[in-house]
Amino acid sequence: MTKIEVISSCTLVGTANESHPVAKSRLELTPWDLLFLQIDPIQKGLLFHKPNESQEFQKNIIDHLINSFSRTLGFFPPLAGRLGTVKNDDDNTSCFFVDCNNGGAEFTHAVARTVSVSDILEAKYVPEIVSSLFQLDGLIPNYEGISKPLLRVQVTELVDGLFIGCTANHAVVDGASFWHFFNSWSEISRGFDKISKSPVFERPFGNHAIRFPTLEQNHLQNSVPSLLLRRVFHFSKESVAKLKAKANSEAGSNKISTLQALSAHLWRNVVRCRHLQNIRNNLSSQEACIYLLVDARARIPLPEGYFGNAVYVASTETSETRLLHNGLGYAGMKINELVAQQTSEAAIKYVEDWVKNPTMLRKGGIAFVISSSPRHNIYGNDFGWGKPIAVRCGKVQKFDGNMMVHPAAVSGGIDVEVCLAPETLQAMEDDVEFMEAVTI
Repeated sequence: MTKIEVISSCTLVGTANESHPVAKSRLELTPWDLLFLQIDPIQKGLLFHKPNESQEFQKNIIDHLINSFSRTLGFFPPLAGRLGTVKNDDDNTSCFFVDCNNGGAEFTHAVARTVSVSDILEAKYVPEIVSSLFQLDGLIPNYEGISKPLLRVQVTELVDGLFIGCTANHAVVDGASFWHFFNSWSEISRGFDKISKSPVFERPFGNHAIRFPTLEQNHLQNSVPSLLLRRVFHFSKESVAKLKAKANSEAGSNKISTLQALSAHLWRNVVRCRHLQNIRNNLSSQEACIYLLVDARARIPLPEGYFGNAVYVASTETSETRLLHNGLGYAGMKINELVAQQTSEAAIKYVEDWVKNPTMLRKGGIAFVISSSPRHNIYGNDFGWGKPIAVRCGKVQKFDGNMMVHPAAVSGGIDVEVCLAPETLQAMEDDVEFMEAVTI
């Protein structure tokens, strides 16, 4: 495996910022935050061509990114803090919170002297080297943020490019807040004095401690299966429009959205390829379940810039036989009906029910999950030398059935980084119906 050489590593604190209001020194974790305590951090990074700037700029680019990173942290005190916990001996419960103590975030400068942009961009499967472009000690569950930085950044110089990889504690941020920080950092890097969207730290249900049973610290769940492959499939604007039209035509509807149609296409094809394996193994038809991460921001609604997690999990299921025999429209309507059920009342009820009966997400087993969003502002992250050319996820996102949905570099398109067992992914690549929608 290609060696990544670490040049330097340091802990950076947030720079004081007079124009930004001071956040609470202690932020309690909401049910949306606590939901993610026992799974992995978020790991996403951006690939850039090497800056076409003066030699002096290129020479000082790391110092420039360090300075702008520290200044941006000043707007986001939770990311420079640590998780805190209180154990309640009277009922054997725990409470978690963010201690905004400015303990600092970690910044690492690394070099991959033999890796080029094309090695990452043109590989059929996400190459193993991508895992090394993130800080690998991020392979710990989120609840261990008590003694660890909540945000780690690794900037890796490639032969002809640059990769900025971020590892963020998922109990503190979801995808929207993750990219909010990334977007803000790129603004400060471009020379802005302040960021365009200030984070809001007020909790919608009050800044109250929530008691829940003490966590079982089972590290076995964090082992990463080696026999999984990841591949990025690109769906052009025209391709996803055709999927949407087909799904609505089959369903006799106009309600199925672009993302719902694409999700239905992925769901059916993953299940079909797994179903073929079940037939070969003489296994009967099973239930086919799809999990969606639902954004509560517009549903509650929450203020613009709300910082923290504001997502929860919703699911629906049907039999493999029904899913495969009834076409794209049937799958699309199943997803559409699930999304339609996620009203403001449903989002609030989820929080109320969770407080009464706390449950944590756990990674493992075969599943089908649609996560992330094509609405995130990924390609607007210009740090001063041009827009990114690709987004890639780290190793901690690796489980069988994870579908990471991102906007494509070309407006209107959608990229999906799929993670599957090799035999399932191979079957999908050989599936004519699936690959007809993929834009090479």
